Amino acid sequence: MVRLTPPAFWGNPQACFWPTLLAPLAWGVAGIARRRMRRSGWQAPVPVLCCGNVSVGGVGKTTVVIDLVQRLSARGRNPHVLTRGYGGREANGIRVNPARHTARQVGDEPLLLAEYCPVWVGGDRSVTARHAVQAGADCLIMDDGFQNPSLQKTVSLLVVDGAVGFGNGHVLPAGPLRERVGDALVRADALLVIGADQTGAVEHTAALPVLWADLEQCAIPPGVVNRPCVAFAGIGRPEKFFKGLRGAGLSLVRALPYPDHYAYKLRDIERLLALANGLDAELVTTPKDAMRLPPDFRKNVVEVGVRLVWQDPTVPERLLDMFLASPA
Repeated sequence: MVRLTPPAFWGNPQACFWPTLLAPLAWGVAGIARRRMRRSGWQAPVPVLCCGNVSVGGVGKTTVVIDLVQRLSARGRNPHVLTRGYGGREANGIRVNPARHTARQVGDEPLLLAEYCPVWVGGDRSVTARHAVQAGADCLIMDDGFQNPSLQKTVSLLVVDGAVGFGNGHVLPAGPLRERVGDALVRADALLVIGADQTGAVEHTAALPVLWADLEQCAIPPGVVNRPCVAFAGIGRPEKFFKGLRGAGLSLVRALPYPDHYAYKLRDIERLLALANGLDAELVTTPKDAMRLPPDFRKNVVEVGVRLVWQDPTVPERLLDMFLASPA
């Protein structure tokens, strides 16, 4: 599978050559998305919260899902997560088993989410939703699937990375958007902006409620703080991870970015080990990257994740009150 490295013009609203050249293809993608969303999906007998985004690439969506799952579990609920499983090979309505499945089979994010609650992988969310309900789920969270019409949503939360917003505002391949912003906002119940809105994304939202949160680096293991570190990450924005590590006081002697969802090969692992040994440094990566590492190698790597911090701590609880009170 080809891993996409976003072209620079996707993030530049002033760029005109490539977006103009690719506009006919973008119109076609937007039209397909609109026609697809006209289909009516299956109505689950339990509430469904969709946590999605309008652009390709990482926006912090999985961190939001983990936060909501933990809050629902603390209320005594039994949430199950539905996801497509990026890059997974076994993606036809199966429950993720961390003891048996690998990232190559089901995707890295499903494996990470399975540490918090039951997770179902499959392209047809109506199929995985039925499996989850039969297995005892009393509420469902869709990790992505905002553009998937196969399952009706009770609440749809559109997640935006405040640093990049909606990019150049164009639909694939002229820009990073899966559909037009206006089409997406019509179906959203609220917009969740992670970090400061540096691009004016909220100006597009009109009367849509806007929620705010930040990503905060999790605690750094004490034994790593005063050591040189080789950091590596294959996520949507690796530089964001490296910046967070430096901000936490780590000394990065190397910072190696890889494409999002990168499948680490033996030569990559050998290179990382050689670098760490040669520099007498610790290897540091994200929990999502760790899901794609061989178990024997993973034992030698320090995982540093992030957590979601809501700017108003009452907001997520009120959001879940509304979600659980809504008829299925």
